[in-house]
Amino acid sequence: MIRGPKKGCIQVLLILGLAGGVLFLLSHNGDSTESFLTSWKAQTSPEPQQQRVPEPQLPTVSERPLAPCFTNTSVIKVSGFSSQPKHIQNFLLYKHCRDFRILQSPPPNKCLRQSLRTPAPVFLLLAIKSSPKNYERREILRQTWGQEREVHGAAIRRLFLVGTESDVLEAQKVNRLLAMEAQTYGDILQWDFQDSFFNLTLKQVLFLEWQAVYCPDASFIFNGDDDVFAHTDNMVVYLQGQDPDAHLFSGYVISHVGPIRVPWSKYYVPELVVKENRYPPYCAGGGFLMSRFTTRAIRRASHLIPLIPIDDVYMGMCLEHAGLAPAIHSGIRVVGVHSPSPRLGSFDPCFYKELLLVHRFLPYEILLMWDALKQPGLECGKKALRYPGD
Repeated sequence: MIRGPKKGCIQVLLILGLAGGVLFLLSHNGDSTESFLTSWKAQTSPEPQQQRVPEPQLPTVSERPLAPCFTNTSVIKVSGFSSQPKHIQNFLLYKHCRDFRILQSPPPNKCLRQSLRTPAPVFLLLAIKSSPKNYERREILRQTWGQEREVHGAAIRRLFLVGTESDVLEAQKVNRLLAMEAQTYGDILQWDFQDSFFNLTLKQVLFLEWQAVYCPDASFIFNGDDDVFAHTDNMVVYLQGQDPDAHLFSGYVISHVGPIRVPWSKYYVPELVVKENRYPPYCAGGGFLMSRFTTRAIRRASHLIPLIPIDDVYMGMCLEHAGLAPAIHSGIRVVGVHSPSPRLGSFDPCFYKELLLVHRFLPYEILLMWDALKQPGLECGKKALRYPGD
């Protein structure tokens, strides 16, 4: 008996028949296959599909490539350049550079309420200038006056404005630290420029550009250092009586002063940088308050005024250009306080209970003072407080 060939023929016929059947089904009605798959998915996914609610659109910064900024070599030929200290030379060579990569930034919803479905402008935005290594100061402020919270229904949000360390190896460590802080707290705004005293003005103008995109409707802005004690509750009470769409720029006003021309001074500014011998009135950079209206005016003016290395003076120049002036607030004390008697220490919460800001405090002092002022049983007698300069 020869059985092998017959068996092979049968298998071939069966395969051809099955293939033909499949081709017939596919060509006969493509919709039936789709309906079958849809039906199968419905049977295997019994949970009802929820309708997606679109989230509000958040502002975004353009992803344009940064324009390279080259050294202004023409300034080298200016008379007197070679005799200037190295940091002055560097400032003159690069002061035109204003476009720097952002290394860490807060989430786009920083200036919205916790729920994206109920957007509302921030009442008080704390823009705190901090050096990259000042981790301990930032941590203390997060626990104390820089807490993101609501005071009398007014939302407070916090930002730390930071550059980078000059030493490359140190910058690698500190940048990693700042990345961890940014991920944990969402309050780091860091640019890729060297963080130094002479770059504080650059930090200010870059913040104004960020704020115009991400937090344009903040009613008021506190701009200050990370070594001050700021009574932000009192700031809210004061600002709730002000109009955010009117001019407000309040702090410790300095006037009738000019550039320091002695090279050994930290504040040395030669005529190559500022020719004028008189500064306009300005608020000391330890801390000041400004309204939404004034913030926009300063930002517009900053596009027209070349940078100078003293940031608080630069803000005064922008105010003057906009036809505005700073105002004195007696509760902002950037030169500290003194007790009326040597028998009384100046570190008394009763001396700070009504103030808005005092400069300067160590981190542990900030924590102690904040805790003391929050005690419900705090009682203050008629203690007279004396301020330097009064």
